Amino acid sequence: MSDPASGTSTAASDDAGDTPGRPARESEEQFGETWVYESIVGALPGIELSERAAVTIQLLGFEAALLVLAWYYGLWSAVPAGTAAVAVAAVGSALMLRLGDSIRRLPTPDDYQRLLFGSSVEVVLGVLAFIAVVTHLFVVDPARSSDPLITSLFGEEPPVLAVYLMLLILWDVAYRIGTGWWAGVVAIWRAYVYEFDHETSWAFARTDLLNLWFAVAQLLLVPFVLGRPVLSAVIVAHVCAVTLATSLSVGLSVRRQNDS
Repeated sequence: MSDPASGTSTAASDDAGDTPGRPARESEEQFGETWVYESIVGALPGIELSERAAVTIQLLGFEAALLVLAWYYGLWSAVPAGTAAVAVAAVGSALMLRLGDSIRRLPTPDDYQRLLFGSSVEVVLGVLAFIAVVTHLFVVDPARSSDPLITSLFGEEPPVLAVYLMLLILWDVAYRIGTGWWAGVVAIWRAYVYEFDHETSWAFARTDLLNLWFAVAQLLLVPFVLGRPVLSAVIVAHVCAVTLATSLSVGLSVRRQNDS
């Protein structure tokens, strides 16, 4: 329970009277206890997909569409960049599902779980990231560059379907970036407010590292934007920000363990 004097909470045993949040559980997650992406996958009528199946379908579906459009429009030069983006999105999906599942298996405080999963803040952050990327690609880059990225990928008259697929993949990546931002911020809050036993603290630290691995995976996109300093700087700054957030959350948890 929260201490009104200090603003902190303490995790205890699994006994009903001592548990500040909900116990670790193996049961199927409920809506409001998942990110929007997980809710959509779980809500498909008559379809039950494992995490591996969902990520595999996403990876193969996007890549197949990419290759078909590259063949139809003769845009083979865009395939490497597109494949990298598809791979980043798939890695993000896999780590996002594993992160959510790992957190729900821990004795997670109710306030932390509602804030992380039920607030849908990750969607808002994903939308903001996506709008920023689209604005840069279609407004800022053409105004400042003699060879805009859209033109270099798709030519002077970009095919509608190719641009549609590009935006769909970019949204997939942006949404997961928003999820990474929110998971990092809430992890810092959790590490500052709640105190857990040694084993649980390290379990949370390991889940925080999953978020970091996804940020690092996004560096796969850097070689395709090396000549575009704004995009390169944004990707590297994003990875550094997530690294800092993860370091803070893990550091706070370790410090509290040492203090106790």
